[in-house]
Amino acid sequence: MATMADGDIRDDRGTRFFQVSAIIMALVLVAGFSVQVAMGRSTFAAPWVVHAHALIFFGWTALYLVQATLAGNSAAISLHRRLGWLALLWVPAMVAAGIAVTVLMVRRGHAPFFFTPLYFLIMNPLTVLTFAGLTGAAIVMRRRTQWHRRLMFCGMTILLGPGFGRLLPMPFLIPLAGWAAFAAIILFPIAGIVRDLRADRRVHPAWWWGVGTIVAMQVGIDLIVMSPIGDAIYAGVTAGSPGAALSPAAYPPPPSGPMITGR
Repeated sequence: MATMADGDIRDDRGTRFFQVSAIIMALVLVAGFSVQVAMGRSTFAAPWVVHAHALIFFGWTALYLVQATLAGNSAAISLHRRLGWLALLWVPAMVAAGIAVTVLMVRRGHAPFFFTPLYFLIMNPLTVLTFAGLTGAAIVMRRRTQWHRRLMFCGMTILLGPGFGRLLPMPFLIPLAGWAAFAAIILFPIAGIVRDLRADRRVHPAWWWGVGTIVAMQVGIDLIVMSPIGDAIYAGVTAGSPGAALSPAAYPPPPSGPMITGR
């Protein structure tokens, strides 16, 4: 009865929204990285950890899309629940791979030129950790369908940053490139809020928690970057590497050849 009162009993009214959104999210990421390769801005001659990172993150995108599809089929719910346990291994792997690639790029002095090295170093780990936090909360609330799928949605929204970072004219958005990517990804949970208002005439509280977390993440990035803590983190990470010779707060020059880019 409590579940019914909370509106968390399973229903299919919003299923189509989450399924279509999952497809759009996957297309954003595929388009972003495909454009990067097609324009010669990425190279396959990257370290193995970069390729592992790509496989792990695109694997999660595929899993999210499959899970959104299965959730809309009552006959496949048991499979949806079994596959969901993969997150217990997959999400930590994403956190490890995301941080490892970021550290590698910053130590080599290869941060994208539309971010300062310090901003890139703080942005990527905080982004993937926030994703993990929202996804973990969604797993904990897996028996409360309406909470679960909205928190999963918000977690997936965060991962769209790298896709939009490759589709938006980021060099022309300096020094607000990070906020430009944020403005693009936040449109997804806003669409969810609008959907709730139109269908239910109220906004499920999960959206406010998700949006609030994403906004806090973006503000937190700036606060750390502008604080002595950010400088200390950069100095510790880049010690003894080519990245230590770069000014953490200065934008690198545009590359003359293929590059490995982050968000």
